[in-house]
Amino acid sequence: MLPPTEPDDLPKDPVMPVPLPTPHKIAMLSAGGLATLLAALSMLGPFSIDAYLPAFPQIRAELNASALEVQQTLTAYMLAFAGMVLWHGALSDAFGRRNIILFALVVFAIGTFGCAAASSVHYLWVFRIMQGVSAGAGVVVGRAIIRDLYSDAAAARLLSMVTMIFSIAPAIAPVLGGWIVTFFDWRAIFLALCVYTVALGWFCWKHLPETVPKEKRQPFNPRFLAQSYGAIFGSFLFHMKSGVVAMNFAGLFLYIASAPVMLPEHLGLGPSQFAWLFVPTVSGIFLGALAANRMAGKMTFARQIRVGFFFMLGAVTFNVTYHSFLPPSLPWSVAHMFFFTFGSSIIAPGATLLALDLFPHIRGTVASCQSFMTTLMGAIVAGVVSPMLSHSVLALALGQAGFALLSVALWATARRYRRRKIRDGEMLP
Repeated sequence: MLPPTEPDDLPKDPVMPVPLPTPHKIAMLSAGGLATLLAALSMLGPFSIDAYLPAFPQIRAELNASALEVQQTLTAYMLAFAGMVLWHGALSDAFGRRNIILFALVVFAIGTFGCAAASSVHYLWVFRIMQGVSAGAGVVVGRAIIRDLYSDAAAARLLSMVTMIFSIAPAIAPVLGGWIVTFFDWRAIFLALCVYTVALGWFCWKHLPETVPKEKRQPFNPRFLAQSYGAIFGSFLFHMKSGVVAMNFAGLFLYIASAPVMLPEHLGLGPSQFAWLFVPTVSGIFLGALAANRMAGKMTFARQIRVGFFFMLGAVTFNVTYHSFLPPSLPWSVAHMFFFTFGSSIIAPGATLLALDLFPHIRGTVASCQSFMTTLMGAIVAGVVSPMLSHSVLALALGQAGFALLSVALWATARRYRRRKIRDGEMLP
């Protein structure tokens, strides 16, 4: 096992990016340009999830499907996403970051066009699976690209910049989806996403660099992969640190997945009014990422994570208390999402980088495993937890509080475990 590159408590100093290999002529991007491109790739996920939520009733009516069958189009996507993110990173370690992203964009474009042309809910499931197996490449490989080029505070700043830009997608996706459904139909949502994907693929072809030269690529064979995945999933610290991000995402996604029930049934909102939930949610993500960007290099990751938990726990405490005594109402039933996502966005860069640095020689594979844990939690929330709790806003509040408390417990456990290992002179992770 490899020791961690740096203790969690040490300040993180910026370093300059490494020179990029250029197999063919590519118009190089600035740090801001790279962050924008990686954020645009990451937006495929929220566009695929959030944009068509307001169209559920129309999809159900046109395809003659039950409410559960339409809900399972989301579950099918999430399960496919979770299964494939285990491989995006390993494939990029072996075949190059750029190649995997370009191939994934082609698959995603085909799947998206297929969704627009689906004649039954069962065909929609199939093409949603195609979207799911390809949409995660940008998120997973993008993290590895950032860590290939930057270290410590500089990497944290770039990650938070990506999050800031990326946060636009969850805000505008349901609003755009609602407008498109109102003026056109649900198929136009997928056609618009297909056009976006084609444009993004062209831009990546022109500007996305390759950050893993051939001489540094890892073998793609069963033995090496088994050793890599075994080491990662056998690491207690990996599970604790990645679990922090996964639990925070679960607390957020519980409300996203429950929006088609919570907003119309409990708050009386129509398809064009989903912004009531998504605007405070995304505002918190954006401003939390901005705060994390400003904190990078000025305090330790451990302290930054503690600040994030302060906001998250305050948010869930208010939410549970309010709905224990008062009926659901606007804006109070959604206001807490600003503070919850603000805190989780402060936590995310540090927790993500601390997990990636446990295995620096296979960062792509580590990023895949991180995303797998997070997305698997999303699939469980969408398929099991949300249907169980969406009957009551108080139940949703308690569920989100439970995820937040689990996140705190995982972080505290990781800290104690690490201190004990260091004290005993044992190797980490």
